[in-house]
Amino acid sequence: MDLNRLISMFVRMFVNKGINAGITYAAGRGKDPEAMTPEERKQAKAGRQNAKRARQALRLGRKIGRL
Repeated sequence: MDLNRLISMFVRMFVNKGINAGITYAAGRGKDPEAMTPEERKQAKAGRQNAKRARQALRLGRKIGRL
């Protein structure tokens, strides 16, 4: 495998992990679940579900773009 391809693969992998961590952090509004009220926990859960759907849509879009 080409060294440039290998490096870009690792960079992409770390960037994706960072983006996913940021989305999870934003969906939880940056709070610890124990410090949240039941309503905030419900909103955080809905936010995580929406983030999951957004990631799925991005993957689907990339897949369609490759065809």
